[in-house]
Formats: sequence, structure tokens, C-alpha cells
Amino acid sequence: MRFPFLCTLAVAALAGSMGLTACTTTGETDTAPNTSARVALDAEVNDTLNRLYKVAPDTREMVAKAAGVLVFPSVIGGSFVVGGGYGRGAMLVDGRTQGYYSLGTGSIGWQIGAQSKSVIYVFNTREALAKFLDSTGWVAGVDATVAVAHIGANGRIDSETIRQPVVGFVMNNAGLEAGVSLQGTKISRISL
Repeated sequence: MRFPFLCTLAVAALAGSMGLTACTTTGETDTAPNTSARVALDAEVNDTLNRLYKVAPDTREMVAKAAGVLVFPSVIGGSFVVGGGYGRGAMLVDGRTQGYYSLGTGSIGWQIGAQSKSVIYVFNTREALAKFLDSTGWVAGVDATVAVAHIGANGRIDSETIRQPVVGFVMNNAGLEAGVSLQGTKISRISL
């Protein structure tokens, strides 16, 4: 009696998570140049950076000094045993958009549910930025180590974090997430 109920629950959860990922798939019209999509994404990028500055005020100076900043305003993830996430973002160099990118993640393990978060990569050195821009598919942890930012109880960025070539920030609705890993995240340039 219990087995059919569990099977039904598993199928319903899988269908729900597939529905969430279907919301993020791109169609043929997404590959054509689309000015309104770029304008909308650029606005979301700016909003995300402003949220980051409110949550961790030290990041404003860090971003201003950075060689480049890659911002994914909304990375949508869904999972049922096997999980994944997808988002689109923009690379800013000297405050100007230099290109658009997609982010993809995957994971395996007991997990269920869906969530949305913002992911920001700060490239503190020109060398790290150049390596990223020269790649055709950059993978965090393979092509470069990404230090996830440590924010102290006083809201200040850890001085060791600031010295890393690439620093990552992950934000949800409650603020910055701690103890997350960005390793294995693949980022590729896209046309928007």
C-alpha cells in the first residue's frame, strides 16, 4: 500500500522539477539578437549588484577595483535526486557590459525542490579575467579556483577573500549564502 503512494509522490515531484527546468529552456527565438532581452538583463544585473552592496557594503569598493564582474541575477535550480541549475548573466568591465553568458550546474544526491539565487563572480586580476574571456567554456574549479566570499559578523569581507584572483558571491532572498560551493559550474558565452 505504501509503495504505490511513494511512486506517485516521486513521479509528481519529478514532473514538478522538470516543469521548473522547462521554464529556463531556450527556444529558437532566443538566439536572435533581442534588444529588449539585453536591456532587461542589464537592468537585472544592476539591481543584483545594488542588492549585493546593501548586504555587504565592502563589495562596492571591491567591484569598483575589479578587472571584471560576471553577474547572474537569477540562477534557477530544480532537483529530484539529480539536480541542475541554469541562469543568464552579463560580464561587466569598467562598468560596461562586455558580453552575455549562461551558467549551468549539476548535482547528484538526495535532494528535492527548487530555488532561485543570484551568483556573482568578481575577477580581481587582469590575468584571471583574460583566461576567462579566452575560454570557450569556463568551469569553476577546473579553469580557475573560485574563492567563495567570507563575510564576517560585522558585515565586512575577509581580507584573505579580497586577495583571491576570482571571488564568488551567492545570494538568496535572505542575503548571502555561506558554505556553498561553485566548483563545477560551467559558464559559456551566449548571443542575446
